[in-house]
Amino acid sequence: MAEYRTVDTGRVGAGVSAIDEGLRAHMNKVYGTMAVGVALTGLVAWAVGTNEALVQAIWGSGLKWVVIFAPLAIVFAFGAMLNRMSAATAQLVFYAYAALMGLSISSIFVAYTGVSIAQTFFISAAAFAGLSLYGYTTKRDLSPIGAFLLMGLIGLIIASLVNLFLGSPAISFAISVAGVLIFAGLTAFDTQTIKAEYVGHAQVGDAEWLGKAAIMGALKLYLDFLNLFMMLMQFFGDRR
Repeated sequence: MAEYRTVDTGRVGAGVSAIDEGLRAHMNKVYGTMAVGVALTGLVAWAVGTNEALVQAIWGSGLKWVVIFAPLAIVFAFGAMLNRMSAATAQLVFYAYAALMGLSISSIFVAYTGVSIAQTFFISAAAFAGLSLYGYTTKRDLSPIGAFLLMGLIGLIIASLVNLFLGSPAISFAISVAGVLIFAGLTAFDTQTIKAEYVGHAQVGDAEWLGKAAIMGALKLYLDFLNLFMMLMQFFGDRR
């Protein structure tokens, strides 16, 4: 591992040259792993969502409930079991989870036009990049809003599960509005947290821990981006 040097966070505009080499490599791994996960999710969603037979087999049967709820169960199990996995195993599990999420969101290719999906993806990517950059560079401590955002996330999950059975357009709209705000905030907060965790542990030199931390960081940002995208689809998606 590269020798750790304390970053002068007081120099906001110092640029990339002022960033510690090890931290830069760590963040590159986080973003790279996340990007592969997003690409895998998109490919699976497209392959399934544009295949009428697969759509009918999944979404026209009780299998849809497995596809909907399995990712939620897996992500909680993954977080609980991460310490018992090797970094390589954790990365494979993350990619498997990303593929499963592709199944879970494949219905967007049935509900929305391909053009609007692509447009919303690029809007989400631009928003995510700006928010993550803010979280990485800001000197402001975002931890006070972190607890509030996590509480909002729990409420959002509960409301979403309830609305699966109610199917209320008004509740769905409210969830989308709240979701955009929550996941926008979480993108900045999680980015700052990932950076702070690296700075706090890099001097220990535990390569295995840092490898797992990069996977967990990628998972957090992956979920922030994917959920932000899904919420924005409610506003920018053109239904078929």
